[in-house]
Amino acid sequence: MKIAVIGGGVVGLSATVELARRGVDVVCYEPGPPMGERSAGDTRIFRLAHAYPDMVELAARSRRLFAGWSERAGEPLIDNVGTVVSGDMAADWASAMAMSGADHQVVDPGSSLLRLPATDFAGPALIDPAGGIIRVDRVRAFLTAAAAPHIRQASVDTIQEIKGARVRVTAGESVNDFDAALICAGAATSGLAAGAGIETPSALEHHVRFSFPLRVDTPLQCWITDGTYQHVAAPGTWSIGADVDPALVTWDGGREAAEQASLDVVTAYVARELPGVEPRAVGRLYCTHNPDLSDGLQFVRRGQVLAVHGENLFKFAPLLGDWLAEACVDGSTPGDAGPGRV
Repeated sequence: MKIAVIGGGVVGLSATVELARRGVDVVCYEPGPPMGERSAGDTRIFRLAHAYPDMVELAARSRRLFAGWSERAGEPLIDNVGTVVSGDMAADWASAMAMSGADHQVVDPGSSLLRLPATDFAGPALIDPAGGIIRVDRVRAFLTAAAAPHIRQASVDTIQEIKGARVRVTAGESVNDFDAALICAGAATSGLAAGAGIETPSALEHHVRFSFPLRVDTPLQCWITDGTYQHVAAPGTWSIGADVDPALVTWDGGREAAEQASLDVVTAYVARELPGVEPRAVGRLYCTHNPDLSDGLQFVRRGQVLAVHGENLFKFAPLLGDWLAEACVDGSTPGDAGPGRV
């Protein structure tokens, strides 16, 4: 078989590597550096904790596959520091973990089991001991090396089905036919999928996470609150992304205004809530975000073209690579998971 993968983010590279392992002739189209947009940066949060039991179970499967990746990479790809979820959602997420049989604990703020840059916050707190920090830098090096022979640096213009159950991919002056195509192109997915007759969410907004110096030097857990996600980025720095008033981060409002509004919100939060962090931003990571998507996995197929979309997909990358490679080969469609699942 000959299969095209459109998008060289972590999902596209994972699928490319798995297709190559199955002996498929695969080409991964990526116009920029691999994992350079929504998969950018050096770290991400891994967690089993989710609002839905099926998502918890899928995260556990992905965690095991990450262990296999680590073995092949020759170094750990997840730092096992644990993840804490606090606030109104903690009880529901704990219930989902209990239903799936995942190890967890629920404690009050101030518990000796918590290692966070603040002790006074809205409880309860859910501790996910299998959580931690995904080393994006190491994942990028591992996947890029494995997928390198299959990456074509080109921007895809159109994807269309042609006679004989084939798919034609046009990238500039290059036109190639494939047995199947997978679209996992981040912000570009909606436009490319629409050209192939597939509808996916298209709204975009700006999102930025910021890094601040830590005032503490003890190992800290990752932390998800009502409205923020936080974790150690580079040594000695604490990375924070926050929910910001959608009116301040609209696509039409422009990136510069959105970044400034986000910085103001996050810096004020640090000064008000995190005594263990200096309210002085020393780094930032920008990406596009789809406000209509939530924490789930969605798959749409038309003929020989399959598209995947969702938010927070990095932690599922090894599982998605396996699923998508199989689906591309046998023409199936993976089942959705999380919100909007069927």
